[in-house]
Amino acid sequence: MKKILALFFAKYIHWNNSKWINNPIKFQDKILKKLIKKAKNTKFGKDHSFNTIINYSDYKSKVPINDYEKIRPYIEMTIKGQENILWPGKPIYFAKTSGTTSGSKFIPITKESMPSHVKSSRDAILNYINLTGNTSFIKGKHIFLQGSPILKTINGIKIGRLSGIVAHYVPSYLRKNNMPSWETNCIDDWEKKIKKIVEETINEKMTIIGGIPSWVQMYFEKIIEKSKKPVGKQFPELSLFIYGGVNFDPYKSLFNKLLGKKIDSLEFFPASEGFIAYQDKVKNEGLLLLVNNGIFYEFIEANKFFSSNPERISLKDVKMGVNYVVILSTNAGLWSYNIGDTITFVSISPYRITVTGRIKHFISAFGEHVIGKEVETAIKNASSLMGAEIREFSVAPQVNPSHGLPYHEWFIDFKTPPSDFNLFSEKLDQEMCAQNIYYDDLIKGKVLRKAVIKEVKKGEFLKYMKSVGKLGGQNKIPRLSNNRNLVEKLQVIN
Repeated sequence: MKKILALFFAKYIHWNNSKWINNPIKFQDKILKKLIKKAKNTKFGKDHSFNTIINYSDYKSKVPINDYEKIRPYIEMTIKGQENILWPGKPIYFAKTSGTTSGSKFIPITKESMPSHVKSSRDAILNYINLTGNTSFIKGKHIFLQGSPILKTINGIKIGRLSGIVAHYVPSYLRKNNMPSWETNCIDDWEKKIKKIVEETINEKMTIIGGIPSWVQMYFEKIIEKSKKPVGKQFPELSLFIYGGVNFDPYKSLFNKLLGKKIDSLEFFPASEGFIAYQDKVKNEGLLLLVNNGIFYEFIEANKFFSSNPERISLKDVKMGVNYVVILSTNAGLWSYNIGDTITFVSISPYRITVTGRIKHFISAFGEHVIGKEVETAIKNASSLMGAEIREFSVAPQVNPSHGLPYHEWFIDFKTPPSDFNLFSEKLDQEMCAQNIYYDDLIKGKVLRKAVIKEVKKGEFLKYMKSVGKLGGQNKIPRLSNNRNLVEKLQVIN
């Protein structure tokens, strides 16, 4: 009965969502007007003359691009218990995140925005069912590796990690299928938590596993260590892997080996600020941008973002293949807020995106502006050519080498090292030159020498994340940076 109902509901949701998928600009215009009308009597609305805004041009002239530091005074007023600051009333939650420049950030979630986080996950899975007809996973056990659901309360507002907040919204009809136990999910120490999750799940009929790939990989390796079998043999009915937060491509080869079989995967693009996109086709590149989710989108070309007055555009003016910084205005009370992620459009009918990295995570020590998507593609291609498998990696510039020209230094934790490191370095550098023309020019012009690889001891990236209090949950290892703060703390083999 559950399977039949799921198929019927999946068809209905697909039909219902087609309204906004086929009319994205109309729905975006309606959302902006609705947001402005709703918030015109808030402190932020009064400070920015929302009552005079009629169209997007007015909005741009009244509301500047904001980051967390700029809205911090409004957040602090809200934390103190004041109402009607960024959004009518008070938020029901603050999602606590770790910022690289602002320390802990508190991102508001309101009664209007909370349903979109839950509904979007549901719709993504139902869309998958509608596409594939696969309902085999419904009656099995499901696990989503996430942060602790234990929440604190300040002045009537609950505070926790987004994944921990969402754990409170598992539908009643799925709770008996959901793992791990509530008690285990509340364990704060990630290593203890993973160990307990393995104990609870190893003999269960697991059909869906989800989470950020690096932490799921850790779980898979523990399952194999305990069972002495590939994950796919230990869980023969496992048919769907759900992930988000990072590009999965560098992990694919290793995951196939850990699983011992191929299964479908489904990508989400959730953020504390709002659920932005999900994979709506099994094989097509790109994630469907959710244009009817209480979010109004703006975009700024990434290579112009740090100029004095970068141009902001709405969805109707975007172009395919351009790297954009994503700017959000939401029904949680965020206004032209830079979430820090960069994307490109791979389709505009419908609007589909790929996540290319973080605007603050790049290497441009020599003007090359290398982004996450480029290093991820390069290492995926080089690993495939050389039969190497990667657990984790990060890249940093070496500006002042002891001898010779400066270079990009790759710190890599190999599951399976290449047989020839010199050839691997050569292939990796060739792939980087193919990905980034500025890097190619610097190599050819002998401003930089070719990439240097350092093999990192197993577990060093996890050790680093633990040392900075970011082990597990929603935390992600930075792929690249313009300094050497991370890589200088890693122990290398060569």
